[in-house]
Amino acid sequence: MTTTHYQTGLKTQKRVVLERGVKQLGLSCSDEQIHQLLIYLEMLDRWNQAYNLTAIKDPLEMIGLHLLDSLAVSPMLNGESCIDVGTGAGLPGIPLAIMNPNKKFTLLDSNGKKTRFLFQAKIELKLNNIQEVNTRVEKYLPEHGYDHVLSRAFSSLSDMVGYCDHLLTTGGSFLALKGRIDKTELSDIPKSYMVDEIHPLNVPGVDGARHLIKIVRH
Repeated sequence: MTTTHYQTGLKTQKRVVLERGVKQLGLSCSDEQIHQLLIYLEMLDRWNQAYNLTAIKDPLEMIGLHLLDSLAVSPMLNGESCIDVGTGAGLPGIPLAIMNPNKKFTLLDSNGKKTRFLFQAKIELKLNNIQEVNTRVEKYLPEHGYDHVLSRAFSSLSDMVGYCDHLLTTGGSFLALKGRIDKTELSDIPKSYMVDEIHPLNVPGVDGARHLIKIVRH
């Protein structure tokens, strides 16, 4: 098999896996959105070879572990503005911005090479609903709060609410992507917050437990 035939076959396979996964998540995705997600996947693979943006190297694994894992959150976004804290290479922020073009997303990370990638992705994907911010979360003081503070980067929920409380608007919510539920971690959340909902996520192509934890102020 020639290199060209292999690349064409892999491209087709990625599209099939992505479209099947989106359908299994129960999401409606246009051809243009699928195209954008695949371009983002190609960019992530290309930049990853030089900048080590993610530990996952196989593009097919990235579909489940990165794209579909991010998109699984989409049905829970009922607000208009979101900030993805510790977004890294734009996860879950960029897939969610593609899926929700009418919502505004701020992608925050303290790593300069990662925010340079985010800027390039915004340009190439023509995403007018995202803004990349290169700073530490405690130093970022937005003019207005956000309806949702998203993250899959924090090691503990108490750290997430502690560092990000100033980002949340009145009536907003923290949305944390986690693996297994740790009852001790839940009980360590400051008393001024409460776990409002825990959503088990069945992400195609991802083994092991995945949950979305929604936290609100009392």
